[in-house]
Amino acid sequence: MATLRVFMKTVNIAKLKNKLSVYLNHVRRGEQVLIKDRNVPVAKIVPLDSEDEEVLVLAAEGKLRLPEKPGGIPDSFFSLPGAAIPLKKVLAAVRKERDEGY
Repeated sequence: MATLRVFMKTVNIAKLKNKLSVYLNHVRRGEQVLIKDRNVPVAKIVPLDSEDEEVLVLAAEGKLRLPEKPGGIPDSFFSLPGAAIPLKKVLAAVRKERDEGY
């Protein structure tokens, strides 16, 4: 049976505070950093997926709003009645918005 070992940088909180830019450079290069508090793992810094990065750029440009709470859309949302707007009207609004550069 083969064993896969994943190595990552490990740092305590005090050292991370003093050398944050050094550890962020490791993350930028694709590495992961495990953060420990008194030798107990408490967090991990991982590189962003390219999709995550695109979302953050759009949010920074004001083109997208990030959710206030994690967890996605609640199941109750899908049982709500839909809006009674004709499809032609919806498509016209989407096309207008697209043409205006939003």
